[in-house]
Amino acid sequence: MVLGSLNVLIVRPHKCQKLRRAWHTLLLGIPLLSGCALGPRFHAPPITVPARYASAPQDAPPAWPSRTWWRGFGSPALNSLIMDAEQHNFTIRIAVAQLQAANAQVEVLGAPLLPTLGASGNGQWQRAPHGGSSGLNGTHTLGNRQFGASLQTSYELDFWGKNRDALRAAEANAAASRFNRDTVALTAISAVATTWFQILADRAALAIGLRNLAAAEGLLAQLNAELNAGTTDAVTVAQQAALVASERATIPVLRSQLRQETLGLGILVGKSPEFLAVPRGHLAALTVPKIAPGLPAGLLRRRPDIAQAEANLVAANANVRGAIASFFPTITLTGSAGWSSTALNTLLAPGSLLLSAATAISQPLFEGGALMGTLAVNRATYRENVAIYEQTVVQAFTNVDTALTALHYATQQQRRAAEAVREARAALSAVRAQLAAGIIDASTVLIAEETLLTNENSYTQAQLTRLDAAVNLYKALGGGWRTPAPSPISGN
Repeated sequence: MVLGSLNVLIVRPHKCQKLRRAWHTLLLGIPLLSGCALGPRFHAPPITVPARYASAPQDAPPAWPSRTWWRGFGSPALNSLIMDAEQHNFTIRIAVAQLQAANAQVEVLGAPLLPTLGASGNGQWQRAPHGGSSGLNGTHTLGNRQFGASLQTSYELDFWGKNRDALRAAEANAAASRFNRDTVALTAISAVATTWFQILADRAALAIGLRNLAAAEGLLAQLNAELNAGTTDAVTVAQQAALVASERATIPVLRSQLRQETLGLGILVGKSPEFLAVPRGHLAALTVPKIAPGLPAGLLRRRPDIAQAEANLVAANANVRGAIASFFPTITLTGSAGWSSTALNTLLAPGSLLLSAATAISQPLFEGGALMGTLAVNRATYRENVAIYEQTVVQAFTNVDTALTALHYATQQQRRAAEAVREARAALSAVRAQLAAGIIDASTVLIAEETLLTNENSYTQAQLTRLDAAVNLYKALGGGWRTPAPSPISGN
């Protein structure tokens, strides 16, 4: 509904110079016109931050991860795989495209804060018959020419801040997309590391299985020879044959696990299995660098998912403000400057100038509940984002404590598993010597072999668990990420 309007048409040449100056002043001053912003200002929700992590070592100096934290494991193969993932990982590429779209949306929603300007031109020529005796058909013809050119501009006064709030929401959404890209990249890189470690563990388990199978087959051959010589019984031979069959059955399972992990690694680095060259490596060659978290308060600016949740909260707050501003009038300024002449060479003459300006005010009176419904939706979305932000922060603290706990006990487990392997190997060597001396029978050797096999697999699993815990701790601490300064999100 238009409540008021003003239209002016001026064609007198002696006033053109004054009007040109007024028109120029109006165009320059339009972007500076502003009013009051409505709605709640943004304030981050209060968070209770613990003084220290429950699982952190006492008095340990902080050692935050670097941006290339994976290099601390000392694996050139892992470094190469992560480089491929950073360039070709599909989820990272999707997140980058989403960020580009969000940045473009900022330009779209920033446009209403500036005036629009358009230009047009026209030329007409008409030929009409005129009574008389001239011409081939006995008629005269008259030519009518008309030339015109014009500039049009319009601007919506953002008196209540609705357009600024829309731009602020778009900027916050773009910041959230940027933080989402960083979160996706950290997740993908961590997945590459853990998958690579699993491949090495599967290779180690397969090597252990093949080695123990070969030893079991050798012992079975020896027992068969002793059975033929009458120095052992058929029951002992049957027990060893059953062990050989069991170990043979585990080999296809181990090969299948290794192949499936390799295929999963190909997805992470963005390559089909046919083009993936998996490098060699060994768990024993990897190192676990020392990692110590700083104070929990520092974590709030070191996790991209927390920054993303805060940016979404800023956008939701701006949407609430914009919904409130929609209840108030819209003020629009329009104007045009044009020239019209019957001759092209006099088109830009002062006498051909036409100027017009208008202002319009519209106020929504009845929208069928649409404005109230939109405001209610935006307020509910804001409350939802508050809960998501608080959950993200608490989850971040929990992730760090969980990873610290896992790394601490995995380190102990690996140390004790290594001791168990050494003891089992020494025991197997002793019983084999006793078997050769005829002191014991082969059943004792069978038990010693099974014990060593179990302990070696446990040690491999302990190595993998410790490496995975280290990766999870790096990830929980943000992987060396820090909130950009100045922060791309700000209160409004």
